[in-house]
Amino acid sequence: MTQDELKKAVARAALAYLVDGEIVGVGTGSTANCFIDELARIQHRIRGAVASSEASRQRLEGHGIPVFDLDKVDAIPVYVDGADEINAALQMIKGGGGALTREKIVAAVATKFVCIADGSKLVAVLGQFPLPVEVIPMALGHVRRQLAAIGGTPTLREGFVTDNGNLIVDVKGLAIVDATALEARINQIVGVVSNGLFAQRPADVCLLATANGVQTLTAN
Repeated sequence: MTQDELKKAVARAALAYLVDGEIVGVGTGSTANCFIDELARIQHRIRGAVASSEASRQRLEGHGIPVFDLDKVDAIPVYVDGADEINAALQMIKGGGGALTREKIVAAVATKFVCIADGSKLVAVLGQFPLPVEVIPMALGHVRRQLAAIGGTPTLREGFVTDNGNLIVDVKGLAIVDATALEARINQIVGVVSNGLFAQRPADVCLLATANGVQTLTAN
């Protein structure tokens, strides 16, 4: 199967986790886009969606799916999103698309987080994919120095501004053994809005697309 076929297969599998008549949280990125397209086929079953980015909002609305602002929603039974990397504990690196902060907010509200990914995203140790960090612009120099002190190589994502009006610094060269501790440490740097480690709130289920079909993983 091609990469696109794998993404479509895992997106279809995620439909089984929807709660009829409720709102679904929707992530950002190419795999999440496949899920949005699948969602359009069964949109009569759901009340609508909460989007983790303006790009996802536009794609949902393009399919005629009602999109709600998160602050108007009391509960989200399920949040479906992809990952740039995921480990056996279902901790993830996310934010390749730059929507990490809003993704974290929606994930925090959701009762269940379903990660959809292809088999190449499953890793033994997080960190080969550069860790995105959302930064308030005036703090860029300070945050870069602090991230370098942790041991990574921080690089500004050129020409990119988040939906929140901030910058993204991608940190290369990390081998993340204790993802929960590193997530907390980076978040404590003044000027950091959030970082792309989803360890304090990992996925509850990972649907992993492989050549042998979609595998369901739960945390070890």
